[in-house]
Amino acid sequence: MSSRIPMIIFLLLLLSAVSYSSPSPTNGSDTDLAALLAFKAQLADPLRVLATNWTPGTSFCHWFGVSCSRRRQRVTALSLPELPLVGSIAPHVGNLSFLSILNFTYANLTGSIPVQLGRLHRLRYLSLGGNSLSNDIPAALGNLTRLESLILASNQLSGQIPPEMLVHMHNLRKISLIGNDLSGQIPPGLFNNTPSLMIIQFGNNSLSGPIPHSIASLSKLEKKIKSGEDKAYVDPTDVVGHQRVSYHELVRATNSFSEENILGSGSFGKVFKGQISSGLVVAIKVIDMQLERAIQSFDAECRVLRMARHRNLIRILNTCSNLDFRALVLQYMPNGSLEMLLHGSESTRMRLGFLERLGIMLDVSMAMDYLHHEHYELVLHCDLKPSNVLFDEEMTAHVADFGIARLLLDGNSMTSVSMPGTVGYMAPEYGLLGKASRESDVFSYGIMLLEVFTGRRPTDSMFGAELTLRQWVQWAFPTDLHQVVGGSQLFQGSSLSSCSLDDGFLASVFELGLLCSSESPEERITMRDVVVTLKKIKAEYIKRITTTTSGSTHTN
Repeated sequence: MSSRIPMIIFLLLLLSAVSYSSPSPTNGSDTDLAALLAFKAQLADPLRVLATNWTPGTSFCHWFGVSCSRRRQRVTALSLPELPLVGSIAPHVGNLSFLSILNFTYANLTGSIPVQLGRLHRLRYLSLGGNSLSNDIPAALGNLTRLESLILASNQLSGQIPPEMLVHMHNLRKISLIGNDLSGQIPPGLFNNTPSLMIIQFGNNSLSGPIPHSIASLSKLEKKIKSGEDKAYVDPTDVVGHQRVSYHELVRATNSFSEENILGSGSFGKVFKGQISSGLVVAIKVIDMQLERAIQSFDAECRVLRMARHRNLIRILNTCSNLDFRALVLQYMPNGSLEMLLHGSESTRMRLGFLERLGIMLDVSMAMDYLHHEHYELVLHCDLKPSNVLFDEEMTAHVADFGIARLLLDGNSMTSVSMPGTVGYMAPEYGLLGKASRESDVFSYGIMLLEVFTGRRPTDSMFGAELTLRQWVQWAFPTDLHQVVGGSQLFQGSSLSSCSLDDGFLASVFELGLLCSSESPEERITMRDVVVTLKKIKAEYIKRITTTTSGSTHTN
């Protein structure tokens, strides 16, 4: 009997060693499930998105905002941007060991950043911006060696920047701490080990001292210290214009403005893709000086973009101007235009579902609301259309092309414009009388909204003097809307549920488009009201689709 005991112990130890070296997928899945439920339990959920969708009866890989690996049931992304979740981040999130994306942007979160997030060694994208997170930045975030983007902007973080935070972040491309309560000196060696770093945003803090000399060795980075302030800010998409870019530099960047680098053509010139000497990839808009009013267009766009700043507006980086050459250096938008997404070739078109299209038009409306109501000068775009809506690497929409825009310093709501907009998108009073106003921009927006959800341009061959896009939608509204969306890709988007038609969501969108594009300017609503309406539709749609998904799962 005693001789068998050592053998039993040996077998138990062997089994234990095997179990330790090869943990079962089930255990890993259980850990992820427990982490997600702990995260949910620590939050209030006003829209009840998590309450109705994050239920044990459904695989967590199908929960709203959760993505899993194709090979195993492990969470690889937890993304809940702009979903109002009241509460703090549970430390259990640090147990999601396969996580590569964590995005809680604008989620109303409070409390501290859990030090346990430093255990997420596979994490590549961490965005906690736009919340009310407080206390120190955990030094443990320095353990995220694969991180490419660290966004902690617009919170209430305080204390100093941990000196060791970036020591091992060799893959980091962007760090944004702008808009916090950080203080103290920027650690001298903070950027010594970040060769891939392209964007640094430290503004609107109380950081002291100059940008460390080590940044000067990073050829891909442009730097700026705001004179007379104690706030350091580095961001190549904001400060390139503070250095001179010559004509010869632009020639080199575009390979002598070669045809292969052309991104597109507009009313007053061509746009080229280029890489300037700092390493930054940019879009270079070269004005055709032979065209009438070209210089006027150049001046208008410069004036607007230099003063207007919004996440959904294209940003000017620099200008190049001499007697016979004008060019704007702009942010490069790698995902093309809304025109390409809707009407381009098979390679450029995307299958945009209801929620994706709604999000794009919400982005555009927020940019226009800023120009109409929040900027210290009233800015009229005057040429809003899908080809002037561009997408960055994260598919955020940016309104572009202010070549015929108008700034009204005295607060008047209307002005005479000598340069016309685009046929099909111009309001009647603008096209006939040249009178541009907030209302004429709203009309263009309304036509674009109808186009995005029908898939038809206002200049489509089926339209003319007898029938317009607006009339076509109006005749189908509200009971026969399936006839106007049937030709588009709307129902092929992954985020669309059948409830969009049955529960009136499409009707709400088309009603908004018809209201914005009313013949009479007095009947159109403001861009501010458009933003409010679209946000309400989006919130109700998300709530309904998660409830529907949860209900169908329980039925099955």
